[in-house]
Amino acid sequence: MQFTELGLSPELLRAIGEQGYTTPTPIQAQAIPHVLAGRDLEALAQTGTGKTAAFVLPLLQRLTHSTNPAANPADPSTPLQRVTHTAPRVLVLVPTRELAAQVQESVRVYGKHTGIRSLAVYGGVGVNPQIQTLRRGVDILVATPGRLLDHLSQRTVDLSKVQTLVLDEADRMFDMGFINDIRKIIQRLPKQRQNLLFSATFAPEVRELAHAILNNPALVEVARRNAPAELVAQSVIRVDQAQKKDVLLHLFQAHGWHQVLVFCRTKHGADALSKKLDQSGIRSAALHGNKSQNARTRALADFKSGKIAALVATDIAARGIDIDSLPRVVNFELPHVPEDYIHRIGRTGRAGSSGEALSLVSIDERIQLRDIERLLKRELDTSILPGFEPQQTRPSPAPSTRSPGHKPASSNNRPGRSATNRSSNRGAGGGANGGASERNYGPRTPRSGGGRDAKPAQRPR
Repeated sequence: MQFTELGLSPELLRAIGEQGYTTPTPIQAQAIPHVLAGRDLEALAQTGTGKTAAFVLPLLQRLTHSTNPAANPADPSTPLQRVTHTAPRVLVLVPTRELAAQVQESVRVYGKHTGIRSLAVYGGVGVNPQIQTLRRGVDILVATPGRLLDHLSQRTVDLSKVQTLVLDEADRMFDMGFINDIRKIIQRLPKQRQNLLFSATFAPEVRELAHAILNNPALVEVARRNAPAELVAQSVIRVDQAQKKDVLLHLFQAHGWHQVLVFCRTKHGADALSKKLDQSGIRSAALHGNKSQNARTRALADFKSGKIAALVATDIAARGIDIDSLPRVVNFELPHVPEDYIHRIGRTGRAGSSGEALSLVSIDERIQLRDIERLLKRELDTSILPGFEPQQTRPSPAPSTRSPGHKPASSNNRPGRSATNRSSNRGAGGGANGGASERNYGPRTPRSGGGRDAKPAQRPR
């Protein structure tokens, strides 16, 4: 199928062609006809599948037709009339600033020949420029829930003309605690509207929201539920927690890594690791919620341009990172929530490109690893890096609640019993380290399943 077969206007096809795209991704091919028809949509799609264009393109089409019905659709040079009303007709809710900026950029790129006006509103930047743009009028408003509620409380935005509501990355908005904000916003919208819900996973709470707001939706699913991108090679290196920084440095230096997205659990940890990499000659930047919007934007720009080799991020801050052919994601620490692992590695292996997801796992993270493998329904290839063999055989003890003078006996250095080692012919990182493969995490719980220089064809995102 080609984009020319989807019934899109010449203005949109022109913009798509200028980006070098000809063939829609599966989510685009399936979703665009439903959105053009005005149906509600419930879409399960991983990041990197082109889901943003799957709703941006048809919504631009609907807006341009209602904006200028007298325009000649056969003549792409026909200028579209300016919109006379100021209230937005499309509202896109997203969980993070980065994703808001990404969606708004997609609207700008594909709507460049349509005259459609858009704005992204989010925290961390001044509110006055947003108010001024809202007063001039926008057609598509992309917003994070918190900043949109601020505008609603100040009566600087009018949602009474919204015809389409898009909830993008609905699962992440639940994870970040935005559900009450979303409900407050929905109460301010017209009851008669089109609703589009996109999510990488359909947890029970997401399904509950979908059932509450969607009216006879079309169902689109382009990836196995909770499945990572198919072209991502996943592997684990077993290592002591205290050795992780040295192992990461070794991998950068030994393999000449560049443009690596590294995940940490905490903001402090991201800052510390970024500082360590910088001190070792590997240019890096940290990306997390405590950084100013200018700092976050600069870090992303430097990462995309190759000015820095490593971007050390927390889960929330990394949402919306959109980089074509990102080669590698490293989990410096595993997430506590298994689904976050899916979101992390979805930054690579996007839109037909291959990618690698490497996790540095200590014995203290054995439970998180098992939970991730249960979600994946398979065990990940595991190896040990020669020269960095783990010495810790038991989990670290829980923090003591006894008095400072009490000295409990340490169990970290006592020998423990090992489960039978599990071998793999594949080293971590697709064999990059050539290390021996084994695992020493004790008995395993039974499972129900088995065990990013050719440039790929481009597709819109």
